[in-house]
Amino acid sequence: MAWSKKHKRKKKRGISTEVVVLPFPPLTEDEERDLLHLERKVERAFFEAGLSLREIRDRRLYRNAHATFEKYCKERFNFTRQAANYLIAGASVFETLTTNGCQILPTAERQVRPITSLDESEQVEAWSTAVTEAGNRVPSSRIVKNVVHRIKEKNQAPIPFQVGEVCQIIAKDHPELRGKSGCWCIVHEVYEFSCLVHTWDNEYIVRPEHLKSLGYSQEECQQMFIIGERMTRLHETGKLDEAALWVLNGLAKIKQPSLTELQEKLLNLLETEYKTDE
Repeated sequence: MAWSKKHKRKKKRGISTEVVVLPFPPLTEDEERDLLHLERKVERAFFEAGLSLREIRDRRLYRNAHATFEKYCKERFNFTRQAANYLIAGASVFETLTTNGCQILPTAERQVRPITSLDESEQVEAWSTAVTEAGNRVPSSRIVKNVVHRIKEKNQAPIPFQVGEVCQIIAKDHPELRGKSGCWCIVHEVYEFSCLVHTWDNEYIVRPEHLKSLGYSQEECQQMFIIGERMTRLHETGKLDEAALWVLNGLAKIKQPSLTELQEKLLNLLETEYKTDE
């Protein structure tokens, strides 16, 4: 029997329907088994690569021709040590998922990359949740990343800071805090997982890991608030030259809850110059 693609249109009670005849016969039982076998190979491709790289690294099987594992990865496979680490970590997650009975498994390392930062029990929880949210299919890395973010927030300790507290900014990998590392700020609002903080020239929403309490008393915090207000009034004039900015940026990193005599004189000088003390 020749299998050719045909299109037939039928009209029933004024409704036009299209019947598509497939150009090939349906799969036989043997072909279905072959398909399943090949699909399993695709699913396990990055897993097998990660396992192999881990063994090569741990046994130093690269040592005859390469001084380091990094050089081996670059010269043999043309990818970085970081890419190899991703595959190795992804293989470990894949092992965890299979050991814990997950039926729908990742097909690419990138899908499980966000999960590697969780412990094993959370890895299974994150993947299972992501599969469910993807409609019981292999989830995208975006879905997995969102699930991992929610799990981390759920497990996070309560915010340890209070409104009015003076903290030091730790920029880390926060792009908006670039140039603010080491500066002091005042906590203005406290949310469930973050804080709104004010500096002399801006405000930021930051997570607890970007703040370090300076341990000031309530009175000392109030002193710093007044200093911050004075600096903010100068900033709001919009007329500051480089010398004035240099002074204010220096005051933004003071390590004590009050100004020295010289610092007070410099701030007074700017207030007189820009007429904010009137």
